[in-house]
Amino acid sequence: MTLRSRIVGTGSFLPEHISTNDDMAKIVETSDAWIVERTGIRVRHFADENTYTSTMAIKAAEEALKVAGMTGDDLDAIVLGTVTPDKTFPATAVYVQAALGMKHGCAFDVVAACSGFLYSLRAADNMIRLGQAKTVLVIGSEKVSKVTDFTDRNTCVLFGDGAGCVILKAGEGKGDVSDSGVLDTLIYSDGTYAPELCSTGGASTNHEVGFVSMNGREVFRHAAVNMADVSLEILEKNGISLSDVDWLVPHQANIRIIEATAKRLNVPMDRVICTVDQHANTSAASIPLALADGIKSGKLKKGQLLLLPGMGSGFTWGASLIRL
Repeated sequence: MTLRSRIVGTGSFLPEHISTNDDMAKIVETSDAWIVERTGIRVRHFADENTYTSTMAIKAAEEALKVAGMTGDDLDAIVLGTVTPDKTFPATAVYVQAALGMKHGCAFDVVAACSGFLYSLRAADNMIRLGQAKTVLVIGSEKVSKVTDFTDRNTCVLFGDGAGCVILKAGEGKGDVSDSGVLDTLIYSDGTYAPELCSTGGASTNHEVGFVSMNGREVFRHAAVNMADVSLEILEKNGISLSDVDWLVPHQANIRIIEATAKRLNVPMDRVICTVDQHANTSAASIPLALADGIKSGKLKKGQLLLLPGMGSGFTWGASLIRL
């Protein structure tokens, strides 16, 4: 018998305020045509001053619990990926824990930027495989607008706010790729590239939150390669061919990176879940938001095999294989 982490609920939340490309053109020198051509983004959601990273995470979690027919008391752990925490400490996850009425187990944050959900998924899956937890809430939640420099037209049009999550529950499997649940997750990092995508602030450096600083050309060059390479690696490791994969659900950085990754993998775009046009880059929230959107739309169905690659600041990157 093999323990598998099965997805029993998904949830998502997007703030009400929508900013179009025309709205962004009123702030910086840009245009709808320029943004769409280079990024594929058409709108993004921005949270107001009273909506925090925890607020969005709680909303997404409540939806997932409702889908799963559970309450917060049924959870053993909460793992939350974010680079925009409510406070420097404590972890944003503990605010979610309190709001859900969960008074036992553990709750902690994972900092891996756009790879944050994959890193969190790996941690949660390992807890279940080792028998340390039976039910784990895995969240990606970001208020990227609070670390966005709205005078920098190269970055401010790229990001949005939101939250997505999954509930993992332990279940028995045969131990092969026919099992339902998280089959495998690979994660990597290379800190030599940290300056290429980082925050300009930090508690132990300048006591500021800072803004997103990005070398777009360098990020693009590595993102498509790393996401494709780790995808091929996880498939080979598990004896799965690309033809067996039903859907690619990548990090929603921009459409060019998504298309470049799909091309390197020889996956047609009609087998790729794309939400970047409506959500922009929501960092750690982007993959679970795309996953939840795919399930709600009916594209993603039970029994299908999904490949989830992503890359973010660090550089960090990884991929997960999941059978719904």
